[in-house]
Amino acid sequence: MTGFESIHGSIRQMAAAMKGRIRSELGLSASIGTASCKVVAKVASDLSKPDGLIEVATGEERDFLAPLPVDKLPGVGKQAVKVMKGLGIHTIGALSRTPSHTLKSRFGTAGEAKSISRETTFGEDTRDRVLLEATLWTQSEKVGADLRKKDKQARCVTLKVRYADFSTITRSHTLRENVGTDQAIFETGVKLLEQALTMEMQAVRLIGIGVSNLVEPSRQATLFTPSARKLEGNTAEGYSNPVI
Repeated sequence: MTGFESIHGSIRQMAAAMKGRIRSELGLSASIGTASCKVVAKVASDLSKPDGLIEVATGEERDFLAPLPVDKLPGVGKQAVKVMKGLGIHTIGALSRTPSHTLKSRFGTAGEAKSISRETTFGEDTRDRVLLEATLWTQSEKVGADLRKKDKQARCVTLKVRYADFSTITRSHTLRENVGTDQAIFETGVKLLEQALTMEMQAVRLIGIGVSNLVEPSRQATLFTPSARKLEGNTAEGYSNPVI
């Protein structure tokens, strides 16, 4: 929302206007959190339920999060909370002060992301194949960048499609070799999309792509295929010439 203040007013005003439109047009209440990043905004939104608005100003994230219970963090489940309490960690502030090696010794790889995904909901349902593939490419770039940032590759690519009637399907493909390039993710996603569109004639409301079965990069293959390094790009630029 940053950058639109001159058009729509402050971020708080935008959030309040959004709540007002949801109530007037849909008859529903909405809880909103605003912050400098998605995680903090999500926590603020949860705390503002059932019909509130919490704004966390830039620079105040630590003070906001520190006193909260660890289970307020997205993705922290009951088992993780149980382990943390055994370590004497009850608040997010205490968690932030805990050495990373202590957490790794107790959680291991279970504390790492097991999948990476992106999805987009369209403003209007669409059958536009060019738009669907272009959206899939943008998502593949972001997923690929996240993979490289984590220094990981993936063995499985999954496509998610939600149709106009809100029915949702997922289609997955397990690859013979690990992949980490935007192009490889995109090409697999397009093949899965072709299957999904062939089976269903409805317009598409949401599309998403993700990777799972994350593994350490296989460096040996790139010794014999130098072009693979060009496809990998880097976390800042990535590969930006899809053929659609």
